[in-house]
Amino acid sequence: MASRSVNKVILVGRLGKDAETKFTASGVAKTTFSVATSRRWKDQQSGEWKEETDWHNIVLWRSENVANYLTKGKQVYVEGRLSTRSYDDKEGNKKWITEVVGDDVILLGGRGGEGESGGGSGEEEFGAGPVSMPRGSQPRQRTPATQESNFDGGITDDDVPF
Repeated sequence: MASRSVNKVILVGRLGKDAETKFTASGVAKTTFSVATSRRWKDQQSGEWKEETDWHNIVLWRSENVANYLTKGKQVYVEGRLSTRSYDDKEGNKKWITEVVGDDVILLGGRGGEGESGGGSGEEEFGAGPVSMPRGSQPRQRTPATQESNFDGGITDDDVPF
């Protein structure tokens, strides 16, 4: 049996700053931004709630128009893969960086000036295809589940780390 591997990342978080788009020498758009994800847990010894935030560097290719929508504080869903590369700094030292190369980015929450509870579907999707543009103002189509789930699992809010 052939060995398999998986390199898949899914993040939901908030942008730490506005996205930046630059173009390669061949004219391909590269958009970069950072996404913060946080986790909460209850310290077993003190009983206090603690929180820790991680920052993830995201790269989107062929993304000419995406930066217009990805602004500081917006909540996003990012799906992609991890990529590690190296470069030489100004002193000639080799540095390594790990980034998420995004395949899909979906804006969560309200549109434009609307708040998190704004109207509409509250989502806009950007892919890493030939031209990355918002899908438009129509809500995303969802396929209905074939079975209803009877799972409640007995999970309380205190069991969930976020």
